[in-house]
Formats: sequence, C-alpha cells, structure tokens
Amino acid sequence: MTRWGSSRGSERSSPLSGRLGRVSVGSAIVCIVDELVECVDAQDRVLGVVSRRDAVREGRLHRVGVVVGRDRRGRFLVHRRAEQLSRYPGHYELGVGGAAGVGESYEQAAARELSEELGVRAAVRFRFKFLNRAGLSPHWLGVCDAVLPEIGACDPGEVAWHTWLTEPELRRVLQQWTFTPDSQEIFGRYLAGRAAPALSWERCS
Repeated sequence: MTRWGSSRGSERSSPLSGRLGRVSVGSAIVCIVDELVECVDAQDRVLGVVSRRDAVREGRLHRVGVVVGRDRRGRFLVHRRAEQLSRYPGHYELGVGGAAGVGESYEQAAARELSEELGVRAAVRFRFKFLNRAGLSPHWLGVCDAVLPEIGACDPGEVAWHTWLTEPELRRVLQQWTFTPDSQEIFGRYLAGRAAPALSWERCS
C-alpha cells in the first residue's frame, strides 16, 4: 500500500523501500512513498526492482503476501476494507496482506501487514502460492495462515470492520457480500490444502 507520511513516522527509511515525493495540499506538505517491489517472471524468479505503481500500471508480475487469520476455535477472520482506499474500497476480504518489499519473503510481508493493519503480531506459516490474475494487476500471491489472538487496534485507514466466521458462515457470505476478487480463490485453495498438517487450535488455547 502507498505510505502517507505522518507524525508517527510510519514510512520506511530504507533507500530500497520506496521513492519519496512531496506534494502540497493547501498549506500542508504530504510525503508520499512509492513502494519498491521485486518484478518476477511466470516462475516467480526475480527479474529486477520496480515501483509498485509501475508494476500495477504496466501489469508486471510482483509478489503479494497475505494471511488467512483463524482464531483458537478455527473461525476465519473477515474484514471490510476502508472506504477511502483506492483499491476495492468497502469490499470484504478474507486475507490480510500487501505487496512484498524488496528482499521480503511472503511470510515476512504477510506478518508486517498483519501488524500494520490489525495491530497483531503472530507467527505466520506459508501454505501455498499461485499466479493471481484477478484484480487490478497480475501478481504471485503467497498465502500464509496464523492463529490470531484478540485483534488489536486496527488501522482505520485500512480496516473499517472485522468479524470471525465459521466455515459454513463464510461460505454463505462469500455468495452474499461483495468480496475482493481473490477472496473466493484464496478460500477454495485453502480448503483444498487442508490435507496438509493443520494448525493446532487446541495447543494454542
């Protein structure tokens, strides 16, 4: 996601993390960081570094990491995206995540976004990846999962609302609510992979 400068110092300081621009808005000066991402090929091999904006505009493959959040009872975390977001405002979403920065793994990107958007720190585990052509631009989507404690202070600029749903409830609302284009595929692939070792909800209680 694009970083907007603030007094909290949320923007990254690494020269590899983005290109910093300054825009005047009235009497204020707003700093915008255009994130840098790794451009990859159809086999997910790194080709070089581009800005996230250019990757999306030019349809160049890059990496995105997301977390499917579960609670100790095995329910799924679903959230509604904030209305002011440029991509899919007000849509419901299953995964929490964002673009992987330069040198970041899918797990690292997913864990970082989880902390930034939901105020939660948790150990995430990589489950699978697929070439996602749904949405605004094609990208490799790395799906992780994690057992989450109580949700912390959500970033209101990213998350407007959240809840926990059982698998039957989630199946139902996926047909009734307006979700992001990849949520259905993430859910389907996640369930298909349940033959792999599952998260142990009991051990986390």
